[in-house]
Amino acid sequence: MSGADEFGEIERLFRPLTHGAAGAFDLLDDAAVIPARPGFDLVVTKDALVEGVHFPHGEAPDLVARKLLRVNLSDLAAKAAEPFGCFLAVGWPTGFEPRDRERFAKGLAADLEGFGVDLLGGDTVSTTGPFTASLTAMGWVPEGGMVRRKGARPGDLVLVTGTIGDGVLGLAALKSEIEDPEGDLVFRYQLPQPRLDVRQALRRHATAAADISDGLVADARHIARASGVRLTLDLERIPLSRGAATWLEAQPDPTAALVRLATGGDDYEVICTAPADAPKPAGFTVIGEVSVGEGVSTRMGGRFLDIGHGGWRHL
Repeated sequence: MSGADEFGEIERLFRPLTHGAAGAFDLLDDAAVIPARPGFDLVVTKDALVEGVHFPHGEAPDLVARKLLRVNLSDLAAKAAEPFGCFLAVGWPTGFEPRDRERFAKGLAADLEGFGVDLLGGDTVSTTGPFTASLTAMGWVPEGGMVRRKGARPGDLVLVTGTIGDGVLGLAALKSEIEDPEGDLVFRYQLPQPRLDVRQALRRHATAAADISDGLVADARHIARASGVRLTLDLERIPLSRGAATWLEAQPDPTAALVRLATGGDDYEVICTAPADAPKPAGFTVIGEVSVGEGVSTRMGGRFLDIGHGGWRHL
């Protein structure tokens, strides 16, 4: 695109997504201002999606935009932060038509509106490589109140929100490797729901937390490493959706199948630790405990399993 076309498209497609936020300056400047909020800390996170790595080739642009926002909001959710703004960077691939860029902007607009988030700035470029989009999301937490990965203590329980394994099964269904007659698994993979609804529960009870993007076991390991403790997970206690439970019942090796669900990633639920005597918040399931040691142990029927790294590796 020429410079004139680029700026005209930014004005037409992305300026409305600022919702008039004062610090965005109508996207006419090359920077934004984030006003201070007394008594709160600013939490900042950043994730990127690359075609062929994080979503299939040919995925609808509006779905890519919506998932991009949601995976970033999932990080804020695990920090118990209230999202308010974001910055966007997009590399449009060769062959992307104006209607494709419009569809991306419409998808992003729908979710920004739905989650109450303003676009504050960013950049758009062309690329000969794959479709790539990155988002920086920001949220507020009461001063000193961000829930970190570090903080789990021996004697704590390990809990998760929602259900685990739908992401990896949704991708498999999208590739026609498994059946998904209701379409629920594919929906969970394409449009994960960031757990912003558990923000208050995390602030009150959690000693450590992380969102489940790389896989339940892998993200449990992040908490264990940061906290200097050992997390033990009971695979048979992992909460499953109806679709995942139906799939599991048809598998010849239930243990291997549960390992797949616990290591597949793309669930965007929250794993956290909390004191054993703390109230169990609604929507959380206890799946293990914290002890002295290091790393993550997994067990099934009382038997410990060796499942390696247990999740997605970025490099």
